[in-house]
Amino acid sequence: MQDETKIGSPSQADIIPARMLNEYVYCPRLAYLMWVQGEFAHNADTVEGAIRHKRVDQAAGKLPGEGDEMEKIHARSVHLTSERLGLTAKIDLVEGDADGVQPVDYKKGKRPHVAAGAYDPERVQVCAQGLLLREHAFNSEYGYLYFAGSRERVKVAFDEELVGLTMASISSLRGLADLDKPPAPLADSPKCGRCSLAGICLPDEVGFLNQTTAGVRPIFAQVQEGLPLYIQSSGSYLKKDGEQIIVEEQRERVAEARYNDTSQVVLFGHAGISTPALHECFRREIPVTFMSYGGWFIGHTVGTGHKNVMTRTLQYQASFDVQTCLRLARWLVVGKIHNCRTLLRRNWKPTDDEDTDKAPPEVLQALKNDAAQAARAESISVLLGVEGNAARRYFENLPGMVSPACRKGAEGFDFTSRNRRPPKDPVNALLSFAYAMLTREWTVTLSAVGLDPYRGFYHQLRYGRPGLALDMMEPFRPLVADSTVLMAINNGEIKPDDFIHSAAGCNLKPAGRKRFIAAFERRLAQEVTHPIFSYRISYRRLFEVQARLLVRFLAGEIPRYPNFLTR
Repeated sequence: MQDETKIGSPSQADIIPARMLNEYVYCPRLAYLMWVQGEFAHNADTVEGAIRHKRVDQAAGKLPGEGDEMEKIHARSVHLTSERLGLTAKIDLVEGDADGVQPVDYKKGKRPHVAAGAYDPERVQVCAQGLLLREHAFNSEYGYLYFAGSRERVKVAFDEELVGLTMASISSLRGLADLDKPPAPLADSPKCGRCSLAGICLPDEVGFLNQTTAGVRPIFAQVQEGLPLYIQSSGSYLKKDGEQIIVEEQRERVAEARYNDTSQVVLFGHAGISTPALHECFRREIPVTFMSYGGWFIGHTVGTGHKNVMTRTLQYQASFDVQTCLRLARWLVVGKIHNCRTLLRRNWKPTDDEDTDKAPPEVLQALKNDAAQAARAESISVLLGVEGNAARRYFENLPGMVSPACRKGAEGFDFTSRNRRPPKDPVNALLSFAYAMLTREWTVTLSAVGLDPYRGFYHQLRYGRPGLALDMMEPFRPLVADSTVLMAINNGEIKPDDFIHSAAGCNLKPAGRKRFIAAFERRLAQEVTHPIFSYRISYRRLFEVQARLLVRFLAGEIPRYPNFLTR
């Protein structure tokens, strides 16, 4: 056998799981994302594989130690590590006798009909397990791959060629940790469509933006996910009961929701949650967010957080670069003004006195000029002034998108200007609540992809302000928040008597807030066509895609952040 000491003596932190060798031979970028950056996501294939491994992962039997008799060996879920090889593995099954032992690695699919009996990633993985057995003084000349889909075993001989490929893969995978960014994605590869990390890797999107891929496959539109669980009553208390979240009021069970169907938990006011329920949310990576009784976003809590510290390092480095901040800020403000203009153009509702159903052309032209001016702004302070002028112009004309029957009089939805902290009228109350909800969505999304929602580029550092969340939501304020407000008013979902008026301002009553949350969720679930990639995708899923594209921009993988501009 070849001398295997070339790879050096790695530290315990550098020891590679054998399954990562499988990922590396399959796709180096996938291995980098999983092993170096700690990224992972389930899909149907990974869930099915985990289910099939349940029996295998139940440890049974043990390998004989020194002095034990070497009779028949049959041991499941065997953990072995070699610091010399820099390798560790949990072997599904080890069987054999005094003449030699064989690792058996379980695979969920069917046996491929190829000359070697299996593909290289699987062969390398089982070979690595055989090398670990050799390191622990066992004779292991071959192993098996068991394909559960076809119930077949494939024998894999640990010959010189396969051992050489395995050792080279160990060395190359360890070298990935020294890279500043992931290897380039595969181009138009059929592997990407079944990969659980396709939504994190963005292979087609990165290739398309770098002009190395002709088109983008609709990977994201097929993804199904849970929905947020909103708890409004201040007397509500959440408890864990097996696989369910139980909602109690006055110690009586009033509702339940499955953890598998829940994407996040949102608590208003003094609604509470038990420690076991909170721990289960942490284990399942379900964020728990907190809103004040009046609807202000207070904060959110997760488990240990995202493991990818490299992404946050790149974010912090970029946030200290004035030109990078200005570059991103310009593009985000341009997107906001452009989308405000599009919303006015599409949703103008004329009164009986107007002879056209189109928004005033002078307003549309002024907003177009504002966007052009924002793209040329020489500093953040200048950009703030341009955005302020565009916002004033937009909100002055926002009543034109409200149905004439709802603008004044008995309906009571009169709006003259934007005001907040506190909002003084129903429209401003709805806008403030919608922006708080949008801030929460973006804060959760940015945390989930490994970014720090508090370190922004346009919204500079201020204690307690989620600057990056406010940055990223700018182009989506008109498309999601303002659109939801207009839809709720024009459809009659929100009435004037749904509000409480006081000297402290105007706020929604619980029943009205419940209906508005439903309208907001419908908007997030609505699918739109991505203007760059052309696939259909919901707004909620779009937020994640845009956040991950920002990560790719910060890592230098794409030339610029692709803004979302509606047509």
